[in-house]
Amino acid sequence: MTLPKRIFMLISLVLVTGSLAHLYSQDDEFGEDSKLNTNVGMSWTVPLHPTAKFVNHGWGVLAMGAGYNFNRNHALIGEFMWNSLYPTNEALAPFRAASHSRDVHAHGNLFSITMNYRYELRGEALGTYFIGGGGLYIRNAKISKPVITGNEIACTPVWLWWGFTCSSGTVSSDQTLASSSSGVFGVNAGIGFTAKVGEPRYRMYLEARYHYAPNKIINTQVIPITIGIRF
Repeated sequence: MTLPKRIFMLISLVLVTGSLAHLYSQDDEFGEDSKLNTNVGMSWTVPLHPTAKFVNHGWGVLAMGAGYNFNRNHALIGEFMWNSLYPTNEALAPFRAASHSRDVHAHGNLFSITMNYRYELRGEALGTYFIGGGGLYIRNAKISKPVITGNEIACTPVWLWWGFTCSSGTVSSDQTLASSSSGVFGVNAGIGFTAKVGEPRYRMYLEARYHYAPNKIINTQVIPITIGIRF
């Protein structure tokens, strides 16, 4: 299945879930037993090894979802997530050395579209939940300015992370501006805590969730810590 078809399929699943949630929420649209659930939040992303060798902590610009509550304990949620990936100084060092300039920067992004199951224990004011699922994870990265390769530069994983190619243990010569992009299926699991902040059932939530997406070069492993509002 091609990457565009995967994206289309998963977006369709999210939209269908949201539509079903809206349809079935008519019976109790605003009460504690509403069938609709939605959430939006901001996240601080902590990279894990091996991802942490190349990128620092970063902000998750947007995390949002919508889904269907089977009851107060069980729910299905479609979610979209976007996290910025900022390179470490160590990850940029080989490119700065090759170009003989400190003015070399880079940036990356991690997008995901997932379908998740949530098991919740909801009290009158406070609550906790466990959540997990899977879907499509898209990671990209790009160097900000040309870096001319050559002179038998040893091929290390950092060159592959940013999209350079290698041959016989060295970085292929005559490459200038590189970028990388991958789309794979991954999984996630985590825990969250909620506090009721308004009627009918608006709740703040604080969540930590582990995300893993395999890659043939370097796996993606991050833990976004998210704070947001949910209904």
